[in-house]
Amino acid sequence: MDLILTNGNITTMDADYPKVEAIAVKDGKFAMVGGKEEVLSFKTSDTTIIDLEGKMLLPGFNDSHMHLLNYGYSLQKASLIGSGSIEEVITRTKDFIAQKHLASGQWVLGRGWNQDLFQVKKFPTREDLDKISLDHPICLTRACEHVLVVNSKALELAGVTKDTPQVEGGHFDLDQEGNPIGIFREKALDLIYRKIPKPEVKDIKEMILAGAHKALQQGITSIQTDDFEALPGREFKKVLQAYEELQSQQQLPVRIYQQCLLPHIDKLNTFLDLGYRTGKGDEFFKIGPLKLLGDGSLGARTAYLCEAYADDTSTQGIPIFTQEELDRLVITAHKEGMQLAIHAIGDKMMYMAFDSIEKALTEKPRKDHRHGIIHCQITDETLLNKYKEMDVLAYIQPIFINYDLHIIEDRVGVERSKTTYNWKTMFDIGVHVACSSDCPVEPLDVLPGIYAAVTRKGLDGFPKDGWLPEQKLTLDQALHGFTLGAAYASFEEGLKGSITVGKLADMVVLEKDLYEIHPDEIKDVDVKMTFVGGKLAYEKI
Repeated sequence: MDLILTNGNITTMDADYPKVEAIAVKDGKFAMVGGKEEVLSFKTSDTTIIDLEGKMLLPGFNDSHMHLLNYGYSLQKASLIGSGSIEEVITRTKDFIAQKHLASGQWVLGRGWNQDLFQVKKFPTREDLDKISLDHPICLTRACEHVLVVNSKALELAGVTKDTPQVEGGHFDLDQEGNPIGIFREKALDLIYRKIPKPEVKDIKEMILAGAHKALQQGITSIQTDDFEALPGREFKKVLQAYEELQSQQQLPVRIYQQCLLPHIDKLNTFLDLGYRTGKGDEFFKIGPLKLLGDGSLGARTAYLCEAYADDTSTQGIPIFTQEELDRLVITAHKEGMQLAIHAIGDKMMYMAFDSIEKALTEKPRKDHRHGIIHCQITDETLLNKYKEMDVLAYIQPIFINYDLHIIEDRVGVERSKTTYNWKTMFDIGVHVACSSDCPVEPLDVLPGIYAAVTRKGLDGFPKDGWLPEQKLTLDQALHGFTLGAAYASFEEGLKGSITVGKLADMVVLEKDLYEIHPDEIKDVDVKMTFVGGKLAYEKI
């Protein structure tokens, strides 16, 4: 044996033997799982033995939907997360420019502001950003990544004026005289992004590695990530090249399942013509589903709803596609053997997504398609049942509760909010559920997500009994979502997601046993070690 771990609280996520005393690894896979004495009897002079000293051992965490490249990119930007006012956004960005010694005329990028955290709850505008600089073009993206704001210099470089046509599937805001005020939503973001300098393959690789090493610190060994349109230029071939070079050089620290964001039929056809399909790749880099961004976010009021927003009856949100456009993309991908993962936060967009998937399955029936919907937030009883009836995966982000519980009733009203974020109902009716963070929209950290799933509370402990407490998940269900459930979403439940003989030896060691502490403590538990293929990839000293 290469490695033996013993004297821990080992939870396997395998129903046949949920708790064991020791495990052994050989050639990167679990070779033995069982009693301490039995496993230790197979040690040799070359075996590394690790005494877990009572710590908890789990299968490596699998984040079923995030944006790894965007996260790596965000590490190079001004962090505006948690800003309590527009004035703080201005100050933080000024400090960033000074710290980075950015030359006049150089782009200034930042992300993470959220107007709902401001004392005066309004979006910043170009006039606010002009207080930072008139020489630097500045682009600051909202936490949800569906809205950005720029200053006058950036508007000038982008060539956006009162005469610029609005973008279908997006919008930029105008003042009373018809002049742009610097706020861009959904597809209109491209008017700005196309002017920002494009990173090269070398830069992309560095961003991927930076994000991946952060993931290991959180016990994450597998990532299902949407990267193709994360950077200016939106050049998916560059992203593929970066990953494939890292893959061939055996430099990827975590296992990647690429959720391929290809929002235009010409891009999708080019991708398919290159020979890419779901499942192409190996254990470290594999092509996953076609990812489609159907609507926006709840916080920005761009999620597409069946009825108008309760706190802004002038809008139902923004659909990125018409039904015909969505149908064409979904049917084309499905016929070519691609899995599908459609971002849908609003109920109207979910109905559109189910409609397209149903048409695709009617034209070409396929069992075990594992098509899915990402976010699944503003549901109703009909939609919840559709997940089960059509065998569609639900990719959920429990940590969203931390922010959204404070705005959901304002956004959609009390009655509609009762059937939103209904995770327990999904489990109870037999929907396949995979859990994720949506990082960098939320931090790259699994334990707060598990905490939110089982308590239905914000990170501040509010409300005392949890929001819609009847929708709390059990700890088993939450762990399943971040292990076996996520593995199922990538057709890899036979390869990962549980500590089972023959599966990849990906593991996380936690300082405390989650089953033995109060649920409120889960969010604060530290990751002590992370193993990928039986090799120690991270250890907290």
